[in-house]
Amino acid sequence: MENRLDHLTTLTTEQRNHASMHIDTASTEEIVRLMAAEDRCVIEAVERVISQIVRAADVIAAALKKGGRLFYIGSGTSGRLGILDAAELLPTYGVGEDQVKAIIAGGPEAVFIPVERAEDDDEAGRAAIAALHLTEDDVVVGITASGRTPYVLGALRVTREAGATAIALTCNAPSEAEKLAHITIAPIVGPEIVTGSTRMKAGTAQKMVLNMLSTTAMIRLGKVYQNFMVDMIPTNQKLRVRAQHIVSETTGVSQEEARRYLIEAEWNIKAAIVMARARCSLSQALQYLSQGEGVVGRALQIAAAETETE
Repeated sequence: MENRLDHLTTLTTEQRNHASMHIDTASTEEIVRLMAAEDRCVIEAVERVISQIVRAADVIAAALKKGGRLFYIGSGTSGRLGILDAAELLPTYGVGEDQVKAIIAGGPEAVFIPVERAEDDDEAGRAAIAALHLTEDDVVVGITASGRTPYVLGALRVTREAGATAIALTCNAPSEAEKLAHITIAPIVGPEIVTGSTRMKAGTAQKMVLNMLSTTAMIRLGKVYQNFMVDMIPTNQKLRVRAQHIVSETTGVSQEEARRYLIEAEWNIKAAIVMARARCSLSQALQYLSQGEGVVGRALQIAAAETETE
């Protein structure tokens, strides 16, 4: 552990940022402007690793399509970002914990109250992943700004041993995580304006990458039609209004008609769209969607082809 800590001070994310050497004496405006300027580096850093993000997103989409699962695992800010991304997938795309789940060092308590010592527990990381009974169709994304967090490294080791795909998301290169991962995504954002505070640029980069991975995978799985979230679960008034707008926009029917289709389809947005566009019953719409593997565009093509042959 001592050698690991000696190495920690050499990491990019632990270096001093020369632009902020005297930030403690800066004005409020100077501090905020410096933060804004430094955050521009994040976009550039993410753009430099697009090829790795594309590769990872394709692997995730393929795994989920085969019935595999996606797991995020991390500690501290990294763990919380994984939880944030996974939690949003249920209302947005109808994807729950049975498909995408996030794990944080220290357990649920660590989401709200820091359990900093938990990140040093390699065995706990191993146990957390071992308990998932991974298969070769599963994917684990280890999120660690430093690339050396023992909890995440333990998780990645077990992932490889299980034959699942290991992806590392870090802000340092080279890194220990890279040695264990099949795919490494490493946006190098440079030193933080407050030395070592990786909830800042590193955290922003990780959030951007996670957005890209999950959203791209959801699109590839047919959970978006045009640019609408058609697998969204309309669980409240706002989301029902949004669902009504989606059906109206994608089919050309009035808001009132869109609502009628949605009620008939029991608020299944995809089915309501197919019903409105193909002028068919709910059972026919569901059949078209099944034949089109849940992809609205394909379902409509099947419906159109069937109509032409009649």
